[in-house]
Amino acid sequence: MNFTLTYDGNLKANGPVPHKQELRRVFHQQLLELWKGTPFSGLKCPGESLIRIVGKYRFFPLVSAARNEIAKLHVIMLRPELGPGHIVIQGGDIDNRLKTLFDSLRMPKDTSEIPTTDAQGDNEDPFFCLLEDDILITDLSVATDRLLEPCASNQRVKLVIRVQIEKVPMIGANMVSCLR
Repeated sequence: MNFTLTYDGNLKANGPVPHKQELRRVFHQQLLELWKGTPFSGLKCPGESLIRIVGKYRFFPLVSAARNEIAKLHVIMLRPELGPGHIVIQGGDIDNRLKTLFDSLRMPKDTSEIPTTDAQGDNEDPFFCLLEDDILITDLSVATDRLLEPCASNQRVKLVIRVQIEKVPMIGANMVSCLR
């Protein structure tokens, strides 16, 4: 299965828990729309066996080790910097911004990754996440370029994330053991 996620806003290097949850919500809305369309349109809700509970939230990861799935990501990051080659200035270095992105694409591992004051929204049961764990990203490419728009924040980015989900055969030890 292939689809595209987008994001337009601040992407902080080493983003705090509330920032990651804010991003997670943006992606939840897009994944919820994906769920409403083909090939899922005949399904009302993910089965209970596919739901993962963290605190008061019921998360549904589209990519799960238990279902032998992996994700390949191609990320285009537009940012308000001087142009190609300037990867460690202004808004933060790319690797720490990508770590924030990956954390927001996966479900939280425990309640410490959900803001204590956070409340579940009306359409957040289940709360859709791309990944059960970011270890399921097996292929990644990142292209950066200059965002040619006036920006109030040097942390602003426009992201286009092309997602490819694949089912993989089990070879050797079960992938689930890698997540424990």
